[in-house]
Amino acid sequence: MPQTITSAVHHELIIKKSRFIACVQPMADRASAQKVVAELWAQHPGAAHVCWSLLAGGQSAAVDDGEPSGTAGRPMLDVLRHQDLEGVLATVVRYFGGVKLGAGGLVRAYTDSVAQALLGAEKIAIVKLRALRCEVPYALEGLMRREIELAEARLDQVRHADLVRFDFSLQDSAAVALMARLGETGGGRIAWLEVPEQIEE
Repeated sequence: MPQTITSAVHHELIIKKSRFIACVQPMADRASAQKVVAELWAQHPGAAHVCWSLLAGGQSAAVDDGEPSGTAGRPMLDVLRHQDLEGVLATVVRYFGGVKLGAGGLVRAYTDSVAQALLGAEKIAIVKLRALRCEVPYALEGLMRREIELAEARLDQVRHADLVRFDFSLQDSAAVALMARLGETGGGRIAWLEVPEQIEE
């Protein structure tokens, strides 16, 4: 199950006089990540590189920022993937110490910086919620409310018109079973409406 972290974690490594300052933090999208990177440049104007990687669905990125191709951003991203993380940004600010580390040394330095920072991270599971919407006759309102409560679903809205409309959300994994059960107990009188897109919490 994918996880994210609750708050930013930091770690600093010194390797052959080069300083690697790592931070891993929750991050929703690429625009927010780029803003963080710009802020890091403002805080560290003397740095040689600000390398970063983002795991955020279709907005993921791996940026070497002038380091030899594939020696920084991609290894950092691999650490995040290996720990089954999602919605996180890893950044490493590097101050060059005058000694070249070589490609293998750079990969190890960036990998270790992020991995060490993550040792202090508090991880939480990302629970995929599915939003559901249905209409029922008034006679079934009590049944719907009981079933929603039993499924530990979150009741978002109830609207009363010709029929009673329920908007609720629950763990994606439990949604299919609940819909099947309601199909039986409701005797085919529960109408499922177009479902909004899945949300994450």
